[in-house]
Amino acid sequence: MYLAKELGYEVYAACADTGGFSPAQLKANEENAYKLGAKHYVTLDVTQEYYAKSLKYMIYGNVLRNGTYPISVSSERIFQAIAIARYANEVGADAIAHGSTGAGNDQVRFDMTFLVMAPGVEILTLTRDNALSRDEEIEYLRSNGFVADFTKMKYSYNVGIWGTSICGGEILDSKQGLPDSAYLKQVEKDGKEEMRIEFKHGEIVAVNGKAFDNKSRRYATSSRLPLLTASDATCTWATQSSASKAA
Repeated sequence: MYLAKELGYEVYAACADTGGFSPAQLKANEENAYKLGAKHYVTLDVTQEYYAKSLKYMIYGNVLRNGTYPISVSSERIFQAIAIARYANEVGADAIAHGSTGAGNDQVRFDMTFLVMAPGVEILTLTRDNALSRDEEIEYLRSNGFVADFTKMKYSYNVGIWGTSICGGEILDSKQGLPDSAYLKQVEKDGKEEMRIEFKHGEIVAVNGKAFDNKSRRYATSSRLPLLTASDATCTWATQSSASKAA
């Protein structure tokens, strides 16, 4: 909204999807883009590219940051930035705007990718450059007639095929932890359930006996099954010649 209304830009809004959006969410993204003054909106689906060039190799190598958790958001950011840079070049954009706050490493991933893949295109970072708080951003939207459930802006979520991260709220204070209500997925049922994941040449080929031609869809399916308590979740994985079980 600010880019179009205050700075006079003709805005081409783009969402680079790495497997984290449902069709309903993508539709809402499009509707909000036009409400906020975009001339054109497009969803750039880079899920398959992300899987083929990054995710499957992290599966091969059992790659975990600090040996603890999957490298999800940071690895996705590069492919999102590449997609945005390609689109900017395609439409002949004079500038690329992104919403990094300056608090973490995403700004580097975005800026460096744009500088390499779209040299000469100006990079705009209103939140970072103006040190805007969430409350200031919400007030600007309200004062310009944009209606939304702003209570959801307490947290920011990065959802992709390989994981979800949550920022904001209580975790801005290291003495606090997140309440259960902050998580996008809640425990849905009690009891025990077995999930069988079949591999071939290091790649998932089926989940619970259901095979998928779309390779990235296999990971999306395995990550979206009903959530159980940690003590009740059991996973079985199988290769072509053997099967093992771990609780």
